[in-house]
Amino acid sequence: MLTDYISPGNRVELKATGKIWMDEDMRTRHIYMSKIMDVTSDDRIEVLMPYEKGKLVLLPVDGEYSLCFYSPRGLFQCYSKIVDRYRSDNMYILVLDLTSQLQKLQRREYYRFSCALELKSRLCSKEELEAFENNRKYLVDNSKDQLQRSVVVDISGGGLRFVSNFRYDEGSIIYCSYRLPGNVNDKEYEMICSILKVQELESRPGLFEHRIQYVYIDETSREDIIHFIFEEERKIRKKQT
Repeated sequence: MLTDYISPGNRVELKATGKIWMDEDMRTRHIYMSKIMDVTSDDRIEVLMPYEKGKLVLLPVDGEYSLCFYSPRGLFQCYSKIVDRYRSDNMYILVLDLTSQLQKLQRREYYRFSCALELKSRLCSKEELEAFENNRKYLVDNSKDQLQRSVVVDISGGGLRFVSNFRYDEGSIIYCSYRLPGNVNDKEYEMICSILKVQELESRPGLFEHRIQYVYIDETSREDIIHFIFEEERKIRKKQT
């Protein structure tokens, strides 16, 4: 059943695939973020009409869209067609029929995006790991003098790679935090990570490359990171064309 994979409250991306508008219409090239309001059957859903810069974007009936769902079970994609739209309790709702089977996406979650971000990290105690697992992050001690700084060289929805002038032991559990450029809320993304591999750079002795995997990260943060990667990748492709 469709509800085994997606449910109300999940975030969803909509990208136009049909030829309902002229190519110069920006709405045909834009990716809109929204959320699922209801799953009414195995081939029909209702989503919130997207907003852009505080304004409602009236997507047209008969418009065809590629959908990407962010669910706790991962990323899923399918194609759809808007069959109706209506207003309910001051909310504007789109009714979409799914025109293809739901398929699980892996590329965005594990695609590594090259970047240069400041990373703050330190070894994590067992008590702090338990605090994160139980959503009690206020128990985590983030004293500035404990945090070591390094540079993230690529990120993904599943982990990251950073270079530092110090090294952690492989298998260590560490606390990490970083900010994404362009984030209007200047949000700090916090996570607990496991050190998978460490190696000294041949070209620069004294610097160490660390590959790490997220052990604990809340799904909203993971979605933000994946969306950031997708948007940056899209900007690069646009410049190349």
